[in-house]
Amino acid sequence: MKDLIYSANDWLNGIVWGPYMIFLLVGVGVYLTIRMGFLQILKFPYMWKNTVGKSFAKSEGDGQISSAKAGLTSIAAVVGTGNIAGIATAVATGGPGAIFWMWVAAFFGMATKFSEITLGIHYREKRSDGSYAGGAMYYISKGLHQKWLAVFFSIMVIVAYFVIGAVVDTNTMCLSIKEQFGIKPLYSGIILSLLTAVVILGGIKRIGDVCQFLTPIMAGIYVLAGISIIILNIDKVPAAFAEIIEGAFTPRGVAGGATGTGIMAMITIGMARGLFSNEAGMGSSPIIHASAQVKHPVEQGIWGAVEVFIDTIIIATITGLSIVISGTWASGKSGAALTMYAFNEALPGNIGGYIVLISAILFGYSCLITANYYCERSADYLLGNKSVVPIRIAWCIFIIIGSVGGLEFVWSLADTANGLMAIPNLIALLFLSPVVVKLYREYFNNVKKEKGNNL
Repeated sequence: MKDLIYSANDWLNGIVWGPYMIFLLVGVGVYLTIRMGFLQILKFPYMWKNTVGKSFAKSEGDGQISSAKAGLTSIAAVVGTGNIAGIATAVATGGPGAIFWMWVAAFFGMATKFSEITLGIHYREKRSDGSYAGGAMYYISKGLHQKWLAVFFSIMVIVAYFVIGAVVDTNTMCLSIKEQFGIKPLYSGIILSLLTAVVILGGIKRIGDVCQFLTPIMAGIYVLAGISIIILNIDKVPAAFAEIIEGAFTPRGVAGGATGTGIMAMITIGMARGLFSNEAGMGSSPIIHASAQVKHPVEQGIWGAVEVFIDTIIIATITGLSIVISGTWASGKSGAALTMYAFNEALPGNIGGYIVLISAILFGYSCLITANYYCERSADYLLGNKSVVPIRIAWCIFIIIGSVGGLEFVWSLADTANGLMAIPNLIALLFLSPVVVKLYREYFNNVKKEKGNNL
């Protein structure tokens, strides 16, 4: 029975992450990038200044939490164990070239995620209690007028994030703790379940408060470690980049070598892990951003592009580059264990392993307290507010289950769920692109008038 389930998932995964999915994923990003004049390049200084540059500024407009708090909460949701274990798995499986395709997906994903969040704010709904509800299910239903597709998307959010969040993140954290201290995963899982329950019972406001404090700390620790690795191994950096670029077109980590099959498999691995890491195209982040206090949808949409940049271009790249610099990608290790090994090799003493462990715990925990919110809002869309408490209880139970799950199959199942979730969202983004472009031009034309500058 177990082999049958594994085989069925592999078959479905092959369809979901086949050439057509790659074309849809990147194609939508390319299309949106062109329609908005390469906003991820030309508008990036403005976007950075008005997001990260205003992380603790007060917001104006309708919403439950500040724009920055929503943005940092969303970053906390996407900067998870995928940045440590997922990227390591991609490099171990597809070779250094997988990093290049991860960059490609991230570059165009910046436009994709900008569009998702902009639409999420534009089509969000205000509840009778003053709260806001939004996400891809709302713009699929209200903008695309496809209620059935919105229902399918909501179901897939619940399935995907129970796998990705409660199982995958917990699994990675518990295995990392076991690798370093020998503590049984089940014990770690129980503690994580209790710590998660304390936060999620307080709703989006408590989650936002925790993430506003946690996100800068967890990202800062990992980025500083990455910078240290680059400085200490500066002589190896040019060769590492050369290996990544060369490997992108002549893969060595995939069966099939430089054949077409090998290249396509490596491209798929890199892009799949990139999507898992930054969630561009999945339609999940707008669920959190829907609570933001803003006057215009694009005011929050710019957080989307910055999220992808921070998550993949900075944090995920640190993982991949460290593995290539240290030469450990072909060691036979995978997941968080490979990243720990690489950091230990690239940094003096055993400090690298402890940094990865701390980061894995912080990244994973931030996802545990935020991904649950995705499931809550999706269940609320399907069944109403009565479903929220049962989702929270089930979430904490699945954290314990995830602590003893098998890593290889869990990652494979996560990829399948990701793809099924992304398809309806990407279709909606494509057909609603005129709305995004209209809002984009409207917002930046107003900025030009107010500032008197040329953006």
